[in-house]
Amino acid sequence: MTTQTVYTVSQVATYLKDLLEADPSLSDLWVRGEVSNHVRAGSGHHYFTLRDAEGAMRCVQFKPARGAEFLQDGAEVLAHGRVSIYAVRGDLQFYVDMVKPEGVGALQQAFEELRRQLDSEGLFGVARKRELPPFPKRIGVVTSPTGAVIQDITNVLQRRYPLAELVLAPTAVQGDAAAPGIVGAIGALNLDPGIDVIIVARGGGSLEDLWAFNEEIVARAIFGSEIPVVSGVGHETDITIADLVADVRAPTPSAAAEIVVPDRRELAAAPAGFANRLSDRASRQVTDHRMRLEQAVDRLAFLAPETGHPRQRVDELLKAAGQALGQSLAIHRERLRSLELQLSALDPSAILSRGYAVVRGEDGSIVSSVTQLAEGHSFDLALADGEVSAEATQVRPRRGDGSSTR
Repeated sequence: MTTQTVYTVSQVATYLKDLLEADPSLSDLWVRGEVSNHVRAGSGHHYFTLRDAEGAMRCVQFKPARGAEFLQDGAEVLAHGRVSIYAVRGDLQFYVDMVKPEGVGALQQAFEELRRQLDSEGLFGVARKRELPPFPKRIGVVTSPTGAVIQDITNVLQRRYPLAELVLAPTAVQGDAAAPGIVGAIGALNLDPGIDVIIVARGGGSLEDLWAFNEEIVARAIFGSEIPVVSGVGHETDITIADLVADVRAPTPSAAAEIVVPDRRELAAAPAGFANRLSDRASRQVTDHRMRLEQAVDRLAFLAPETGHPRQRVDELLKAAGQALGQSLAIHRERLRSLELQLSALDPSAILSRGYAVVRGEDGSIVSSVTQLAEGHSFDLALADGEVSAEATQVRPRRGDGSSTR
């Protein structure tokens, strides 16, 4: 007589669970369906059912729940996750790690709902927005390390204010990894005590392409940043949640770079313009006071034509006042000239014209030490009249006595 093997319920459930989880096609799965029976537990986990016209499947999404804002009864969604068995009940269950709305209309609806929620919490308040530093030394940039955006930002910074150092925090800006990557990049820059301002940027695209900048975790990362944030996402007509939360919104990535730094040409021209305004104002004041004194003299002559001595005294006072004003103007002009010379000495273009150069590494950051380079590394030299690309063939650190190693 053959002995028949008998299994317990838990053994069967565990066997089916292992069988399903061993199938790679069921471990990386996208499922489209309509949400029903959605419940958000006090723990923050979400329990719901995905169904279509011919079937239904139990689902669970544990916190942190990406895209959980799209889980509403009746909503059409795309859910990503893995299929397994919940052995305690023997239920086939879909373990969801991400939810996306199905269709542009659903995306726009989700955008409006999140905007209303964050606005009610005060994340868009004008009073909390911070001013940008006028002369930043180090500028953090959150964007893709490849593509036109980082190159455009680098070109603008070098043209307008080459003394600023660009610090790139690379991240994906589209796709499933984009939102967590942007959050991590903003957090990393906040740990650098030398960063003065942060640019969050990417080029234009569709609503789906830009969706990472509409995710709640990105909005809260920008809001929580200790460093002022400038958002330069998409084109001028693209508005994202990141734009609304940021301290300053720029219409394009290039415009964001222009906003965060001054223009060295305007700085160089400022003293001359101020001197002209000061001279014009002083001349107007001299003319105005002279006319008033002459009118007073004429009235005095009319009232007391025989009195010559006071009129002569007025003439002397008028002459003395003119001389004093001229001396004061000359002193102010000399002080302004001194300030102009000091500013000219600090002008980046003036420094470069004396034979100096700004060295930038492969990532666009300023190289201030030979320890930042190694043989074979490429770098750029910014000179007064252009740039030169070069490669390090030998690196010689300086000894303590000032001599170079060989």
